[in-house]
Amino acid sequence: MEKIIDETLQGQTLVKEENKSNSKKLYIESYGCAMNFSDSEIVASILDKQGYNTTNNLAEADLVLVNTCSIRDKAEQTVRKRLEKYNAVKKDNPSMKVGVLGCMAERLKQKFLEEEKIVDLVVGPDAYKDLPNLLDEVENGRDAINVILSKEETYGDISPVRLQSNGVSAFVSITRGCDNMCTFCVVPFTRGRERSRDPKSILDEVNDLWAKGFKEITLLGQNVDSYLWYGGGLKKDFKKATEMQKATAVNFASLLDMVARAQPGMRIRFSTSNPQDMTLDVIEIMAKHHNICNYIHLPVQSGSDRILKKMNRLHTREEYFKLIDDIRSIIPDCGISQDMITGFPSETEEDHQDTLSLMEYVRYDFGYMFAYSERPGTLGAKKFKDDIPESTKKRRLQEIIDLQQKHSRLTTEKHLGQVEEVLIEKESKKSDLQWSGRNTQNTTVVFPKENYKVGDYVLVKMNECTSATLIGEAVGYGPMQSTLS
Repeated sequence: MEKIIDETLQGQTLVKEENKSNSKKLYIESYGCAMNFSDSEIVASILDKQGYNTTNNLAEADLVLVNTCSIRDKAEQTVRKRLEKYNAVKKDNPSMKVGVLGCMAERLKQKFLEEEKIVDLVVGPDAYKDLPNLLDEVENGRDAINVILSKEETYGDISPVRLQSNGVSAFVSITRGCDNMCTFCVVPFTRGRERSRDPKSILDEVNDLWAKGFKEITLLGQNVDSYLWYGGGLKKDFKKATEMQKATAVNFASLLDMVARAQPGMRIRFSTSNPQDMTLDVIEIMAKHHNICNYIHLPVQSGSDRILKKMNRLHTREEYFKLIDDIRSIIPDCGISQDMITGFPSETEEDHQDTLSLMEYVRYDFGYMFAYSERPGTLGAKKFKDDIPESTKKRRLQEIIDLQQKHSRLTTEKHLGQVEEVLIEKESKKSDLQWSGRNTQNTTVVFPKENYKVGDYVLVKMNECTSATLIGEAVGYGPMQSTLS
């Protein structure tokens, strides 16, 4: 098992409500992170205006798009297998067009078109508005590619189509790109420089979601804590801003406060945070608002200062501990999850033990754990030899997973006997007699349906648990239910 809880959106076929005036069919799959899923909603919105309805039937599609991830080799291999599947179906439907979107498109660029000839169009993360023009190129028999990275594009003017939505939870993108040049990470090269979205457009989207009945949003970015809006886009240009612009600048804590106040009946989550950028004012804003969930995804990657330095992570082990202590002090019941990479070049047994001891200190609720996978084009691939044997990586990874399972069970057990507010999101996967939702710490909770419905805030008494799930019984409506009337 590679993860305790998998929140990545692997192979999700995305479908929206049909627009009866549209005559063409779009089949779109999304792999990787929540940002890719959010991007697919932007793509569906753009193509809706070009006459496309989404479908979950691959065989009937006029256009097939796969939104890709390059974070690990395994993700790329999965996408390649899907492309083989699309092309097999295309043999029976020669008019079908196949395209690759997102990070893998940006990384491999023309290789798909020229060397492998397995797609008709290649579109990078900043070029989705060019899809109508690229489709025209394809119709005229020409290969179509646009992987130009932008310093300004945030898609803040696009109203995303909510694909296969439960009508309760939605993603709202607040930043794009990343300026943190972690040596293991391909994101700065596939998604470009970091830029922040106009807070007004974010608030407009949040208010629109509330008007449509949504009860929870997740503010998304590669690094939400470095959000900064002063009437410009790139963070690096803040030095050039006027004094008036600086005085009215909106940072992430301010944005979080604005969103929470705009819709007090809506739950607010955010992801992902970077330890070097998370500040006390963000934690204090979380504590101030009842509708901001007590949960932080706080990737650490390694517990070794030596490895952290090689990774170009701009925090130390002790600085991370200080941040954890601050969070626990201000929000004692805050759920915290991690990203962890084992087997980074030159990692010793001592480095590995540092990671295990860090985990013992923090005791994460859950985590996402991986063996190091060298990604072409990254600084790590250029500077360091991937010198840790696969058998060693696997053994260390298993030790990390085993420890996380132990901690997950212990942290989940702490909820037993407690009554907690849960937002009902969907029917339980295991029983059509139970609802499934999450508590404020982001732990899944299942309980008998009774007379409650999707979108209700319900108080649930926790009676049983696994390492990942709480099992309980509803005892009434939660305090936030009163904000819905």
